[in-house]
Parts: sequence; C-alpha cells; structure tokens
Amino acid sequence: MNTFFSRIMGIEAVKRQSIVNFFSQIGLTLIGSLSTVYFAHAVGAGVLGEYFLFIAYYGIIGMVTDGGFGGAAVKRISEGEEPDAYFSAFFALRSLFVAIVLIALVFFRNYFVDLNNAGIFNWLLIALIVSLFLGGIHIGLMGSGKLGIHAICGLLNDVVRIIVQIIAIFLGFGIGGLVGGYIAGLLIAAIAGLHFFDIHFVRFSWRHIKSLSTFSFWLFLTSSGSLVFSYADTVMIGYYLDNVNVGVYRVVLQFTSIAAFTAIALQATLWPRVSRWGKTGETGSIEKSLSRACSYSLLLALPILAGGVLLGDRLLYFLYGQEFVSGYTTLIILLIVQVVNVFQYFFTMYLGALNHQKKAFKVTIVSVAANVILNLMLIPVYGIAGAASATLATMLLNAILARHVLSNIINIQIEYNSLFNILKALMAMSIFVGAYRLFIPLSSVWLTVVPVILGGLVYAILILKFDRETCDELRGIFTQMNLSWPSWL
Repeated sequence: MNTFFSRIMGIEAVKRQSIVNFFSQIGLTLIGSLSTVYFAHAVGAGVLGEYFLFIAYYGIIGMVTDGGFGGAAVKRISEGEEPDAYFSAFFALRSLFVAIVLIALVFFRNYFVDLNNAGIFNWLLIALIVSLFLGGIHIGLMGSGKLGIHAICGLLNDVVRIIVQIIAIFLGFGIGGLVGGYIAGLLIAAIAGLHFFDIHFVRFSWRHIKSLSTFSFWLFLTSSGSLVFSYADTVMIGYYLDNVNVGVYRVVLQFTSIAAFTAIALQATLWPRVSRWGKTGETGSIEKSLSRACSYSLLLALPILAGGVLLGDRLLYFLYGQEFVSGYTTLIILLIVQVVNVFQYFFTMYLGALNHQKKAFKVTIVSVAANVILNLMLIPVYGIAGAASATLATMLLNAILARHVLSNIINIQIEYNSLFNILKALMAMSIFVGAYRLFIPLSSVWLTVVPVILGGLVYAILILKFDRETCDELRGIFTQMNLSWPSWL
C-alpha cells in the first residue's frame, strides 16, 4: 500500500490532484445517482422538491455569509505571503457574517413559509453553523494546495450524507432524513479535514482585512451571479409551479451534472495553480492549462450529450419512474448547457484566478439580468423546459462575453485537433447506440444499460486510438504507477 501511494505521489502535482478529484467525482456521481434513484421511488418528486428548495436557500444564504471572502482567502493564501494572518482575518469575518445572518433569519422566520411548513427551518440554521467550520477548513486546505485532501474530504462529505439519508428514508423520516443527512455529511467532512489542517490562528491587522475585501467584493458579486444560474430557476419553479416540478427539474439537472465533473475536478486543481502562475508571470503555463482543461472536459461532456439524446427518455423512466419522464426535453437542453458550461466555467474561473474579478463581474451581471428576465418570461409558459432554455441562453451569453474579456489578457487556444478526434469517436459511438435502439426494444433496465456500457467502451477505445496526446499522457501515468497498459493502444 505504501508503494502504491508513493507511486501516486510521484505523478506531477497538477495531474495527480486532477486524478484524485476526477475519481472522487466518479465515486460521488455513482453513489449520488443510485441514492437519488432510491429517493425518487421512496418519497417521490414532491419531497425531493422540498429538499432541493432547502439546498437552494442554503446555497443563497451561504453565499451571503461567505461574502466572497472564501475565494479571496484562497487567493491570498495560495500566493504564500502571510497565509496564517489572511486565514485568521477570513475566519473572523465569516464568523461575524454568519452571526448576523442567523439573527436576521430568526427575526424574519415567519416569512420562510415553505421551510416552516416542511419543518426544516431549524435544520437550515444548524447547517449554516456547521458550514462555518467546514468552510474554514476547506478554504485553508485549498489555499495551502492540499487539493487531494480537499477532494477526499468532499467525497467523504457526500458518502456520509448519502448513507445517512438512505438509512433515514428507510426508517421513514422523509424530508427530515434528507436534510439531517446533508448536515451529517458536512460535520464529518469538517472533522476529517481538521486532521490535515496546519494553518494557525494568529493576530491579523486591518491591512489583511482590506486586502481580502478588495478582492472579495468583486468575487462576491461574481459568485452571486453564479448562484443565480444555480438556484434562481429552482426558486422560480417553486413559486410559479409546485414542488413536484422542482423535484423533476433538479433530478434531471443532477443527472446531467455527470457531464461536468471533469471540469469540476480540474477547476478545483487549477484555481490555486493559475493564481500562482499569474503571480509569477508564467503565461505559457496558464494558456496551455486552459487549452487542455477544455479538451479534457469535452471528452466527457460531448458523449454524454449524445447518449442523453439517444437514451435519455428510457433512462429517466427506468431509473426514476414515470413521474420523471416528462423531464426528457429538459434533459436534452440541460445537457447542452453542460457543454457550454465547460467554456463558461473555465473562462470565468481564469479571470478570477488571474485577479480580474471586476471584469468577471461585469460579464456576469449582464448574464444574471438576462437569466432572471428569461426565467420570469419562460417558466410560466413552458414550465421546467423554459427554465432550462433560460439557463442555456444566459450560459451561452456568459461564455461569449467571458471569452472576449479573457482573450485580452491571455491567448485562448482551442485544441481543434483534439476536438476533431472527439467528434470522430462521438460519431461512431452515436451510430452504434442508435442502431442498437433501432433494432432492440428498450423494454427493461438491463437492455437500456447495455448500450450505455458498450457505447462508452466504443467511444473510449476510439478516442485513445485517434488522440495520441491523450493516449500518451494516460500511458505515462500508468507506467509511472507500474500498472500495465494495453499493448494494442
């Protein structure tokens, strides 16, 4: 076991941490998908809708309590100058904001009708208190470059959450079980991360607060825009429609998130690296990392889009039940969103990591305004498909604007050869899966899973045959870990 870990540690840092994050996302996605299948059948879309509304409120309020200082702290700590002082200043500010928000929530409790009716308002207060400590530990780990540990803690959070939720639902606790499991995951992840946390509380000065505030102001505004993309549609669906539609929409959105976990894994790894490269003027490393990040993310996002179009309706039926089949159109739109999100995600992230939060905010505020307006126009008429369409339109707008701004800072180079190889493999996979569905009725879950597995194998083999750079990088990693690599690749 020690030899195995020593081989892993011998892999170049960015690749190693990206691999850890990537497989953490795979594990999370697998466990999360299976648990959601169980929840959908056990409690239905209505209870899931209440849970997703809780998550939306938690995310929005959490953004307020963070105030952008979390990202600012990661930025300053990653630069390597007075990390203890910057962390101490961040934690003090975050604690103050959490205290103020908790008092305000208790005072205005009667206005949160949905949370009160579901009996989860008090759970929201507890979640915010626990998130104070978890957020502090995670910020310290990310800023210190311990991204592998951060990823493992995130995976532990999700595993504990899901296990507790499954047990609670089995015992009949309903929405309380879902929310209680969510908080249990936060708590266990905080305890685990504390073991690897080596930043110390020290006395800080107004200079440290001012430095964080300068960066956090624009980061806060940009993060607020990101949360609009994440939660505004959920809140508006709950307002204009009902909790069942919220449940269907969020389950479909969770299903499509499989297409994004390569981008998420790379983002967690690249943020502090790009921040450091920007500080030291290593422009070439920044530009190369952006090109490869987009290519690696599209490797997964594009085939999942094709598979969703060909098999999505049957997968929704067999996995979640008849109640969720109405989300097939929404599924297709949101899968396209995930492809666009690859570019929007990285362009915006690189602007922030390169200390251009003000520019990122200007881009985001335009998209935020468009998102709110389109949601207000489309949801009452087209339902959850309208919400998905609003997200697609504004995500595309955000990506275009962010690319324009970032191109004035660094050279953005799309690896067209890799993209062409992906499309070739994708075409072959689509023909294979389409022919399978044409000749074999998808009358059971097992007959539906077969083209998913075989199509994935066809795509993976062809992409390794076509794209030699990706194949050589994977072969190098396998060789370094003393693992066998197929001789025919």
